[in-house]
Amino acid sequence: MSRNNAAETAKIEVWWDMNDCTIPEGYDARRVRSGIERAFEKLGYSGPVSITAYGDQKKTPCHVLRGLSSTGVAVAHTNSDSTRSVMYRDMVGWRDQNPPPATMMIISNQVEGDLTWDLARLQQRTKYDLFLAYSIKSSDDLLLVCYANWRWEQLLEEEGGTPPLVTCRLSSAAMFYCKSCNLDCQSLEKFRKHLSSYKHGLEEAINPPDTQLFCVTKAWARTYPATPEHATAKIHVLWDMNDCPIPEGYDARRVRPSIERAVKEIGYTGPVSITAFADQKETPDHHLLALSSTGVDFAHTLFWVKYSRMITEFEEWTEDNPAPATIMIISDEVASSQYLSSLICRKLQESNYNCFLAYSVRPFEMPILLTSAEWLWDSLLAVSETKRHLLHKCCSRSESVVESSGMFYCLLCICDCESLDDFKKHLSSKEHIHEVGYSPKTKRVREDNNDFLNTKVTFAVQSAVKSGYNNKNILTLVHIKERDKNYTKYSKA
Repeated sequence: MSRNNAAETAKIEVWWDMNDCTIPEGYDARRVRSGIERAFEKLGYSGPVSITAYGDQKKTPCHVLRGLSSTGVAVAHTNSDSTRSVMYRDMVGWRDQNPPPATMMIISNQVEGDLTWDLARLQQRTKYDLFLAYSIKSSDDLLLVCYANWRWEQLLEEEGGTPPLVTCRLSSAAMFYCKSCNLDCQSLEKFRKHLSSYKHGLEEAINPPDTQLFCVTKAWARTYPATPEHATAKIHVLWDMNDCPIPEGYDARRVRPSIERAVKEIGYTGPVSITAFADQKETPDHHLLALSSTGVDFAHTLFWVKYSRMITEFEEWTEDNPAPATIMIISDEVASSQYLSSLICRKLQESNYNCFLAYSVRPFEMPILLTSAEWLWDSLLAVSETKRHLLHKCCSRSESVVESSGMFYCLLCICDCESLDDFKKHLSSKEHIHEVGYSPKTKRVREDNNDFLNTKVTFAVQSAVKSGYNNKNILTLVHIKERDKNYTKYSKA
């Protein structure tokens, strides 16, 4: 992953959950700051570091609090059950007040679930350099793009010797906060006295802190006007024809103008390229010819590898078309599945890509992909019925639709054809049948295994990312077909 050079000297904000990542007995608390700073310095980050430690400070020894405060670490008291939600609320508030370039670091074992979901969506809109540390690694680590992560014990070992006291590098004097009572002070004695007071105990009993994390992006709109940088940029559409088919009696030539008109209505006028994914044997010839006549490419693929093929297409297209640009996904499964959309989500966090979604049924839960526009498939197709729009080729708006011709691709054999006849001839060839690894007679048996195979592909994506194959080393999904087995392996592009 390319690093943001401007962030290397920008401020670094650290949120530390002391309940999850404790200070070991006998460890000098003054060394915490120097360990964190040394870890950043090794990666080339030299900006001022601000640290806030969260936890039930009634249980924290005074010498630990004093040691942290002496090195400029702010201390915040929270109930153990509310630490995660309070930390995240403070993160969101800090992001509102501190635009990039800047760096965030979260020290916690609980960067998972709704926190990961919401933070990944925030990162897709406003990107900060993000770092993690933990004492126990979370299993839910597919969605967030991090520049580095550490084991907590590793950070504590970064710096030896006697640590310095507060220096001029610190942006402000260390404070003590009681999040339950909205109190802050600079005196440890006053802080400890407050925590043991009747007023504090009564406040926590009557108004206990909210333990449920508030996901701020759930309240965001689904459609926004185009930003200047994306308004004229390229738009690439990945269309799952199984999830979102062409309705019976609908003229397939209207698909492109419907999509173009829909995006134009919200301010997008850039060139549109469309690739449709489906099994050619299940797609009528008149649909293929009609789509091709309007410049829509058709990619033949089998059901059980369709989604991984779409993800591969996305990866390859973004490699050749740097941001700003827009990717549009037309699919029920990719819109609703976090696992299928995880690689796309990570790419949107890394680079300034825009995202549109269309689906035949609105997802039960809000997608992990942060979108600038969403449509129901039926309403998207209806756009061209009421508004006239000139069809045009992706690469040249002055050329007519008759001159535009989409390509036909066989993604199983990595073969492309300009005519439907040549394409069908390839699909019936011995070479293609051998590559697929089964004859049409056994198709029904293969379809019975679709769910199992999709599960294997999803597991392979998870395993590869957890093994270090992330968007830093762009993934290429290489599907090897043999007569009696289907499996996925990963190679670096």
